[in-house]
Amino acid sequence: MATYSLELKEKIVRKMMPPHSERIAELSAQYGISRATLYNWRNQYRAKGHIVPNRKTSADKWDAKTKLAVVIKTAAMNHAERAEYCRANGLYVEQLDEWREAFEAMGQEPDVKSKRALSKVRKKNRQLERELQRKEKALAETAALLTLSKKAQAIWGNNEDD
Repeated sequence: MATYSLELKEKIVRKMMPPHSERIAELSAQYGISRATLYNWRNQYRAKGHIVPNRKTSADKWDAKTKLAVVIKTAAMNHAERAEYCRANGLYVEQLDEWREAFEAMGQEPDVKSKRALSKVRKKNRQLERELQRKEKALAETAALLTLSKKAQAIWGNNEDD
């Protein structure tokens, strides 16, 4: 099993982080290090609190865990420090503010209007489901009658003159 210097490990993991956000497959091919090792390094750095996104995507498409880690990390920073952090990580201060507001809004109860709207939608859904069941039963009954009439014609023949 190969051992790698701490400097090389940090250099590669830094390339996984924003703003570079290079893919692990590319880094593996470039440095000749197995993907499993690179995934392991990424997970170790995540456990230490570093922000390493899952994929090479724009910051808006990061997973919630990574966004929350960034919001927590920048919460105690002043405006200048946050701006510097954002520049270093390929983010915008506005994105951080949006993410923070979204996380803060998660715990709030929905307002009465949305509860009423949800209630109306559920009621309409139940009504449509009942109507669908009724129509399915009618269709099944019609199919059964058609099948029986075809069987009767096959058995007794088509005697319309009688």
